[in-house]
Amino acid sequence: MTRKPIIAGNWKMYKGGIKESRDLALGLVKEVGSLEQVEVVLCPPATALLTVGESIKGSTIALGAQNIYPEGQGAFTGEISAEFLKELGCTYCIIGHSERRTIFAEPDEFINKKVLFVLKTGLKPILCCGETEAQRKQGVTEEVVRRHITEGLKGVTAEQMADVVIAYEPVWAIGTGLTAKSEDAEAVHKFIRQLLADLYSSKVSDGVRIQYGGSVKPDNAAELMSQPNIDGALVGGASLKVDSFATIVKAGC
Repeated sequence: MTRKPIIAGNWKMYKGGIKESRDLALGLVKEVGSLEQVEVVLCPPATALLTVGESIKGSTIALGAQNIYPEGQGAFTGEISAEFLKELGCTYCIIGHSERRTIFAEPDEFINKKVLFVLKTGLKPILCCGETEAQRKQGVTEEVVRRHITEGLKGVTAEQMADVVIAYEPVWAIGTGLTAKSEDAEAVHKFIRQLLADLYSSKVSDGVRIQYGGSVKPDNAAELMSQPNIDGALVGGASLKVDSFATIVKAGC
């Protein structure tokens, strides 16, 4: 089965102002906004969602959010509902990023609630998984990834899996400059695909796109995405500049 690569830029808490977010979005529209061979998603801070959404209109670039709260509305100070995000034009939402799991202590059960709510709302979740450096040294990478995925996907049907993207992000490689070797990243991606086949079916597993994230750069993107089970990238720092992100996107074509 041919899977269309998906490359998402996670801007984190950068480029949240009107001018800087518009400039970056418009620059990317010019460089990659007409590509059909790969799906491009921009995930800016919540303060820039409206600006970026307006800037990418008419292009092939999709809009994504970095986080949601799993309720339609309510007394949840500082939180954002998936329904609000959908109205802003979002198609995707990152869920379970390691920074949410560690800094904000989000457990698997809460992440699962987010996945289910996002799907119910009509958005597509990018479910993140990945091990820390200590877990990697302990040799429990597969155990950690298995837990993140099986717990995160509880209650998700085979039909809904068509809208789910998995992002494998080894925590030790995020923002450190370290990158998993392409063969090591491929091995985990292959494990994830087999896990999805066990949870659902080979047909479902073959259709799910699995991204790699963790210090993805212009000089390593092509090699990583050339692996048979790596279907794109979730890009952090390199997504904050037009030239570097555009190069990564074109490497996926």
